[in-house]
Amino acid sequence: MSIGELIARARRLAAHEGRWMASLGLWATRRGHGVGAGDTAVGYARAQASTMYGMVFFFSIETVGVSFMLAAYPVAHLVMLILDLYTVVLVLGLHAAAVTRPHVVGQGELRVRRGARLDLRIPLDRIESVRHDLRFPDANKSEDGVLEVVIASQTSITVTLTESVTVVSLWGRRTQVRTVHCHADDPRTAVAAIRQLLPAAG
Repeated sequence: MSIGELIARARRLAAHEGRWMASLGLWATRRGHGVGAGDTAVGYARAQASTMYGMVFFFSIETVGVSFMLAAYPVAHLVMLILDLYTVVLVLGLHAAAVTRPHVVGQGELRVRRGARLDLRIPLDRIESVRHDLRFPDANKSEDGVLEVVIASQTSITVTLTESVTVVSLWGRRTQVRTVHCHADDPRTAVAAIRQLLPAAG
């Protein structure tokens, strides 16, 4: 990997860090990101909430325990305290990003998102069909032309496209997809909202 590629990846990682950190502020003030007037926000974070809060509790207990264990070693104590506190904030930030960055239906497009990692814009005129489709994908298997936006090991909406859209990963890798599987807290309502705005519905 070249120096230029390493720099590009570092910039993308820094941008990702900035997005989830900003999400903590949005979450605290009960605001959302990227949802305009007339848009429909489609939440998806509820399925992972218990897991994320459980992780926060576990890491908080670990932080206290390690702090006591390393009390006699100031340097190690400080390093581990910083790392442990960062981990707690990171988990909260990732969940905050999922809460404050929902999928969005409106403005001629469907935005499929996964926290601060993914923001895929799909023009509504490229959507061939959308349906409620509860699935539990195998994380070890992938299929060309298919994007799995999994939340809590599940997806509940399948969007089929008439032509491909480009997905850019966190590290900048670009792939073409024509089928998108994603999750919504209320998939039937989300599907109805999308169908209502499809060109064929007009």
